[in-house]
Amino acid sequence: MHAAFGWGLKRFIYFGGYPGAAELVEDEGRWREYILDSLIETTLSRDLLLLNPVTKPALLRQLFRLGCEYSAQVLSYNKMLGQLQDAGNTTTLAHYVELLSAAGMLSGLQKYSGSKVRRRASSPKLLVHNTALMSAVLGVPLNDAYTDPNIWGRLVETAVGAHLLNSGTELFYWREGNREVDYVVATGRRPLAIEVTSGRRKDSLPGLDAFTRTYRNARPLLVGAQGIPVEEFLTSPPDRWVRSQERQPA
Repeated sequence: MHAAFGWGLKRFIYFGGYPGAAELVEDEGRWREYILDSLIETTLSRDLLLLNPVTKPALLRQLFRLGCEYSAQVLSYNKMLGQLQDAGNTTTLAHYVELLSAAGMLSGLQKYSGSKVRRRASSPKLLVHNTALMSAVLGVPLNDAYTDPNIWGRLVETAVGAHLLNSGTELFYWREGNREVDYVVATGRRPLAIEVTSGRRKDSLPGLDAFTRTYRNARPLLVGAQGIPVEEFLTSPPDRWVRSQERQPA
């Protein structure tokens, strides 16, 4: 997007990476309509609903919007049930998340664990595959989003996660109590624990500390204010960081 349209980091994080919408970004209203109608609705109605047996298409649309609103956040299926109309059961929601993930729209990351059974039973961390989806659904203008630490922090974290996810990386999150790691890459001999810091420098990172104590062979990686610049991370293939961490001694 930088090479084709001259975009900087701020514009890319908000507007995402859909070239077809790039010429509309000067008019945010038109850009949002394009993403919602021409991209999201077309994908849902033509690519997904026509090719898969979906008994509750309205629920699928609600779930997608909820996923955009909560992108980069952990949300249990039971909590989703409380926010969706005619939600059915958790099995239906989990199946719909899988369909959305296969369509390249929204995934539910599992919690990293040595046990695959525990991974499947975990609450998902919702993550859109492109920040444009999140920005369009939220409907918050760029400048307002940029000055809101909560919204901008989640957009940055989503951009980092989407970059990893779209590369085919096996991606997880980790949480124990109030300690959390944003992303865990399970590729290679050692898990790579990634923490995204979009704001001011933090004096401590308890999530990373707890994770590396639990998984002694894990390697931490900071993206943002305290580590690799976000722009450098997003313009590099993810396996660059996996390989560099793999070469480090345990």
